[in-house]
Amino acid sequence: MTATSVTTSVDLGAVAALRFAVTRLARQLRQEALADGGLTPSKLNTLASINRLGPISLGDLADVERVSAAPVSRTVDALAAAGLVERSNDPRDGRVVFVAMTAAGVKTLKQSRRRKDAVLAQRVSLLGARDQARLVAAIPVLQRLLDDEPT
Repeated sequence: MTATSVTTSVDLGAVAALRFAVTRLARQLRQEALADGGLTPSKLNTLASINRLGPISLGDLADVERVSAAPVSRTVDALAAAGLVERSNDPRDGRVVFVAMTAAGVKTLKQSRRRKDAVLAQRVSLLGARDQARLVAAIPVLQRLLDDEPT
């Protein structure tokens, strides 16, 4: 199914409301990372990808981040200058550069996630028990939306 072909059984108003809620919540969590001088959202996303997949080549990282090599290289340069990642050459092919997390990068990513989790936990705590249970029950469904091929 393409993004433009939607079955008629889907309530497009509900889809729009879901998009709006998810987008606003994600934006607010990203802004929380910036509130105390944290990394930009794009740098945090790149750091998270390196943490999840690294050591990873710059080319593969660019593919994962869905950007060209130049922007990912600039982002990695900034992360490396901050001591959050380190570059290394592929021993088999010196033209290929790999990037991996440093201990400081892992710590920074954990701190960012803890701040976001705390903000989200505070908001969830304002919900009643029934709404909290509904939210928890929706987590597997939301996770399936993130799959490449939803089931």
